[in-house]
Amino acid sequence: MLATVILAIPGLQAFEAVGTLQEIDPGKGVVRLHANGQDRTVPLAGDIRVVGTNGIPLADGIRSPQLKAGAEITVSVERGAAGPTVHAIRLGRQGDGIGGGAALAGGKPSVGFKPLTEMTAADRYKGEDGGLYGGGLNAPPPALQAAAARETARIVPLDADGMPATNGTIGLVSISMSNATMEYSRFKELADVDARKSPRVTIVDCAQGGQAMAQWVDPQARPWLEADRRLAHAGVSPRQVQVIWVKLANVHPTGELAEHGRKLERDTQSLLQNAKARFPNLRIAYLGSRIYGGYASTPLNPEPYAYEGAFAARWLIQDQMRGAPGLACDDTKGKAEVPLLLWGTLPLG
Repeated sequence: MLATVILAIPGLQAFEAVGTLQEIDPGKGVVRLHANGQDRTVPLAGDIRVVGTNGIPLADGIRSPQLKAGAEITVSVERGAAGPTVHAIRLGRQGDGIGGGAALAGGKPSVGFKPLTEMTAADRYKGEDGGLYGGGLNAPPPALQAAAARETARIVPLDADGMPATNGTIGLVSISMSNATMEYSRFKELADVDARKSPRVTIVDCAQGGQAMAQWVDPQARPWLEADRRLAHAGVSPRQVQVIWVKLANVHPTGELAEHGRKLERDTQSLLQNAKARFPNLRIAYLGSRIYGGYASTPLNPEPYAYEGAFAARWLIQDQMRGAPGLACDDTKGKAEVPLLLWGTLPLG
């Protein structure tokens, strides 16, 4: 799959992808780019729209000198009966610059929801109060901080068999959908050249286009098999994976928060249980909610669903703190069913 599935109806799918431009061939009417870990050649639509980082159309269209090899671009793709076709190209990443996101998606700068981190204990959104951990609190409570310290201390370089080794590896892995792979691939690019990153940490992007939480529920489903392939390619064994990052979302959610939010919670819990079974030394899972969806013009995961997904992440963390069934994480007290759950985000710079 080239990129994020943002629309799925019979006969048509719409995608968006961030990639590195290799070549635009006006004569053949194709664009060649590297996106989502693979080289792709995709036909161009006859009425293709080409804009700069500021969202303003480029006068020379696909022949613009700015469209040179190595440039980072966002492409909007539609898949019809004849296959995928690029209908829009924007220099830079979707949302970069002033007005860029609105130029391609026609979205809103705000939908009026207060961020969870800014909601207080007195605030209410569909019966939910504020704070990452509830009660208006954005810092982990003492018991969770102690649990995080415990699990962090147990993360050490491991050999392929999962035994401590000074020349071993700590696998840091993403598991999610395409919005996540766009962010995580950039995070990996920055972190891998950062002198502060330990050479014993191996970052592997296993997030995949179109593979939201529900697609990971089956432990033998395609995204897990692709994750196995990517880990093997990176030289990381399942027993070396100790930390994962998961961005929560489901494709085309419907209904109220009590319906789609609880389904998202259940699907993510299954994903976490599968991850712990697949990666027996997995210690911590950092959960993240979707980025702002006000620019989405399709039903993949628009507002308010993108905003409301944060409550599903919080419910999982709160349920684990309460000792809910299926979320045990301390293997010193019995079999761990999932890793320790914490809020997490990515510093993309």
